[in-house]
Amino acid sequence: MTKLAALAALAMAIGAGPAAAQIARSSDAPVDITADSLEVVNNECMSIWSGSAEALQDRTRLRADVLKTFSKRGPAKAGSQGSSCGALERMEAIGNVFYVTPQQRVRGDHATYDVTTETIVITGDVVAVSGQNVIRGSRLVVNVSTGDAQMEAGSKGAGKARPRAVIYPQEQSGQPSARR
Repeated sequence: MTKLAALAALAMAIGAGPAAAQIARSSDAPVDITADSLEVVNNECMSIWSGSAEALQDRTRLRADVLKTFSKRGPAKAGSQGSSCGALERMEAIGNVFYVTPQQRVRGDHATYDVTTETIVITGDVVAVSGQNVIRGSRLVVNVSTGDAQMEAGSKGAGKARPRAVIYPQEQSGQPSARR
């Protein structure tokens, strides 16, 4: 198989499981990935999207310096050697990570999206913003199916870095709260 054919096969495999790949909540739209360059490593069922990489599904974006996608390894196809790569299994975002939905913006250093658990784990100096509300921590786990989230810090106890939030209780959707 030529490299171009292998690249096309992997690209098709990545798009083969749109119902399972969901970076946007309750969406079965295809995941559109772009970057400055793409490297495919067939033996590892991996593709590396480098340079302003971005995965887009509906109005949800996952951006980073580098996005790595990992596909499930499947049985060899008739007449070919070795195994084939199947549907998307997970995606890793490395460096200057931004996860942006219509309602929220999250920034971090590293993120892993797991298709099976439908979760995105964002680590590093994590900042989540929704309207004027801001939450900071070192690890954020988001269930993209339910929208549930959990923020953690690397340490516990007084004087240690802990999750911190600034919340405007009177804020309404899209409108800043009045100062008191």
